[in-house]
Amino acid sequence: MPKANRLLILILAAVAGLLLQPPVDAQDLTQGAMLSASCEGCHGTNGANSGSIPSISGKTVDYLREALIAFRSGEREATVMGRHAKAYSDEEIEQIARHFAKQQ
Repeated sequence: MPKANRLLILILAAVAGLLLQPPVDAQDLTQGAMLSASCEGCHGTNGANSGSIPSISGKTVDYLREALIAFRSGEREATVMGRHAKAYSDEEIEQIARHFAKQQ
């Protein structure tokens, strides 16, 4: 195969690879899973806890987002959650909320 044809095939393969990137939601879920890892220390694996700390798995995105924003602003009183929530941006809160909303 001529060198020019091999180069063209490599370029086409690279372009195809770029076009086949995962959708934004899949990327957000990965980021949300990473951000949510620290939550699991208290709320349990995937947010499911049978102890005194509430389970957050399967709650709606809206509920989780609003709760985290309220903790962050101090509107919702908490001992630990306010400090945790203050560390997250609005986008990170959205990613965490989406992650736990998808857990069963």
